[in-house]
Amino acid sequence: MSSRLFAISFDAQEPERLARFWAGLLDLEGADEPYDGVLLRSGNDGGYRLGFRSSPARKTDQNRLHFDLTSSSADDQRETVARALGLGARHCDVGQGPDASHVVLADPEGNEFCVIEPGNGFLAGCGRLGALACDGSQAVGYFWSEALGWPLVWDQDEETAVQSPDGGTKITWGGPPLMPDPGRDLHLDLAPDGGQEAEVERLLALGAKRLDAAHGGDGAVLLADPDGNAFRVLAGRRD
Repeated sequence: MSSRLFAISFDAQEPERLARFWAGLLDLEGADEPYDGVLLRSGNDGGYRLGFRSSPARKTDQNRLHFDLTSSSADDQRETVARALGLGARHCDVGQGPDASHVVLADPEGNEFCVIEPGNGFLAGCGRLGALACDGSQAVGYFWSEALGWPLVWDQDEETAVQSPDGGTKITWGGPPLMPDPGRDLHLDLAPDGGQEAEVERLLALGAKRLDAAHGGDGAVLLADPDGNAFRVLAGRRD
C-alpha cells in the first residue's frame, strides 16, 4: 500500500480569490477533478496539484509550511516579486534581515512564501515551485519519506528533505524547535493507491494520529503527522 501526493492545499477564507492569485503568479491552469475546493494543476514533475479549501480558522502565527519559488536570473527574481505585488502580495518580515538574497512575501491571505535568488544549487532542476519548506523534526521527514515513498535527498544536522523519484518540488524540514500552530496553514492531501482504510491503518502504524473518528463531508479521513500537522487521506482512487 502507498499514497500519492494529490494536492498541497491552502486553508483559505476565499478559496477562489486565493487560487486566482497563485494561478496568476505561476501561470497555472485549473484542474477539473472531484475536490471540495478549487484545484490548480501545478505543472510540476512532482505530479501534485495546488488546492484551496474553505476554512474558518484564523491565522495567528507564521506558517509552518511555505513555498520557495526559484529564479533563473536576477531579472527573473525581480519580475516574480513585481508580479506578486501587483496581484496583491506584500513584503513580509520573518527575521530574514536586510542582507538576505531571497525575498519574503505574503499572499493576499497572509501565507508566506519566498522568491529565491538565482543560482541556488539545492533547488536546481526542481521547477518554479522549488520547495515546500516545512518547520519540522527529523522524525517527521522520515515519516513522510515512508508515507509517500519519496527517497530522502537530504539528511544532515536534523534537517531532512524528500523528493519524488520523478523529480520536481522538494519537501524540506528544518529541524527543531517547532514553531507554534499558526491556525491556518498549508496541508498535504494524499490519494491512496488502494483501499482508503487500509492506507489509513498503514499511516497510523508509521506514526500518524487520527484527528476525527468520522469521515469528512467529502469522504476524506483527517490525520496528523508525528509533529501534529493535519493532513487528509482522500476517498477513492485518483489518477
